[in-house]
Amino acid sequence: MKFTQRTRGIVQAIAVVLSLALPTVIAASYADARIGGGSSSGSRGTRTYSAPPSTTTAPGTAQPFNRTMTQPGQSAPAATGRGLFDRPGMGMLGGLAAGFLGAGLLGMLFGGGLFSGLGSFASILGLILQIGLIILVVRLAMSWWQRRNAPAYASSGAGAAPAPGPQANYRSAMGFGLGSSAPPLEIKPEDYEAFERLLGEIQTAWSNEDVSRLERLATPEMVSYFARDLADNKARNAVNKVSGVKLLQGDLAEAWREGDADYATVALRFALVDKTFDRNNGQTIAGSDQPTEATEVWTFVRHRGGNWELSAIQQTN
Repeated sequence: MKFTQRTRGIVQAIAVVLSLALPTVIAASYADARIGGGSSSGSRGTRTYSAPPSTTTAPGTAQPFNRTMTQPGQSAPAATGRGLFDRPGMGMLGGLAAGFLGAGLLGMLFGGGLFSGLGSFASILGLILQIGLIILVVRLAMSWWQRRNAPAYASSGAGAAPAPGPQANYRSAMGFGLGSSAPPLEIKPEDYEAFERLLGEIQTAWSNEDVSRLERLATPEMVSYFARDLADNKARNAVNKVSGVKLLQGDLAEAWREGDADYATVALRFALVDKTFDRNNGQTIAGSDQPTEATEVWTFVRHRGGNWELSAIQQTN
């Protein structure tokens, strides 16, 4: 097959574009080689599907989770285009109301129904009375249905955004479970110190690919994601090294208690040197020796009598 001069020119142009774009694409993929993988992973208990309140450190919103093992809690049924009487929980009452309406319409069309034998005018009057009866039945049914489901919705923490409340400064040790009926949880100075220490220790364990160390610093769910991401880096012959981690600013978004577990969600802005190397020859693939900044929302969990562990990492918008 012979290429014309025009075709050859197009092929050369495509080759030039690919040569320019491919390194950028590769660099972008390795830019997410650090811990968290540029995604939002983990769980926040019953608040997994609720966005944490914004703070001074992270004034935007935290991204929803891309990876989580927590199943969504019970929520209000979404509109699905059902008919007037086809509602979950209506059951016999909905069928009864629909039956009344059908009887009224047939009575008007064929001279029968609940008021058959009274003539056409009486049939129309009967239909009006039936419609009034239907409205009454529907209201009673919907009221009954809402009362029956009210306790379930009230007890569901997932999917319900916490009510706005006062924000606590990262260093003020005044964290409370905002918008929750759970007992207030006070975050003390030693807790903030633990969060800052975990930020550095987890980054170090990640850089050393020390999964056993990560198991002592994070929940089993988070460790499973870290192990998977480290395996992906190895498959690409890449190794990510993070150093010089320094907390620049932090704010407590919310803190609450669930059973014997304490949760604290904290917005963190920190500096770090983030570099990715070729595992075989040690050449730098992405990053540099210049410090960069990152802002993420981390959630920590502590079971009664235990230490704080990393439970979730969320990227910020």
